[in-house]
Amino acid sequence: MSAAAAAATADADAPAKPKSKKLLFIIIGVVVLALVGGGAAFFLMKKKHADEEGGDGEEATTSHKAEAHAAPAKRDPKVPPTFLPLDSMVVNLADPGGNRFAQLGITLQLPDAHTADEIKTYMPSIRNGILILISQRTAEQMLRADGKEALTQDIVAEISNVMGYEYEPPEAADEGGEGKSKKKKKRAVYNPIEGVLFSSFIVQ
Repeated sequence: MSAAAAAATADADAPAKPKSKKLLFIIIGVVVLALVGGGAAFFLMKKKHADEEGGDGEEATTSHKAEAHAAPAKRDPKVPPTFLPLDSMVVNLADPGGNRFAQLGITLQLPDAHTADEIKTYMPSIRNGILILISQRTAEQMLRADGKEALTQDIVAEISNVMGYEYEPPEAADEGGEGKSKKKKKRAVYNPIEGVLFSSFIVQ
C-alpha cells in the first residue's frame, strides 16, 4: 500500500473513535435512566401496597373491636346457660357491736363454659371484692328486697371491674330510656354476667 493510501485510511478511521465513544455514553445514560426509573416505580408500588395493607389492618382492628362490644345474639332456648357456684361466704356485717353476720351461697349465670373458666382464673380477687361489699352492709339492708337487688347489682359491677367487662347500672339505663326522645339511644352494653343467684341467704 502506498503512503498516500495509508494516510487516507488513517484519516477515515480517525473520526470513527469519538463517534463510538459518544454512542457508548448515550447507551450508558439510557441504561442508568432506565434503572433509576425502574427503582422509583418499584419504590412507589411498594409504598402503595404497604399503605393498602395498613388500611386493611386498621379496618380489621376496628371490625374486631366492634364485634367485641356488640350485643350478643338472642339466646337459643335449646342451649342452656352455664352456672358457676361460688364457695359459701360467711361475713360479719356492719351493725353496731359486730355481732350480726350473713351466710351467702352465690351462683353466677353465664353464657358459656369459656366465660366461666375465665372468671375462675380471677376468683380470689372476685371473692375478696364481694366479701368487702357485704361487710359494708347492715342486717337491715341485707334483708330488704331493694337491699338484695342493690347487692346483686354491686356484685355484677365488682366482677365486671375485675374482669374488664362493660357495666351500666340499671339507673343509668333507665335515665337513657327516658331521654331517648331528646338524645340518640345509646347502644346496649354487653356484659356476659346474665344473673347473680342466691342459693342460700341467711342473716343472723
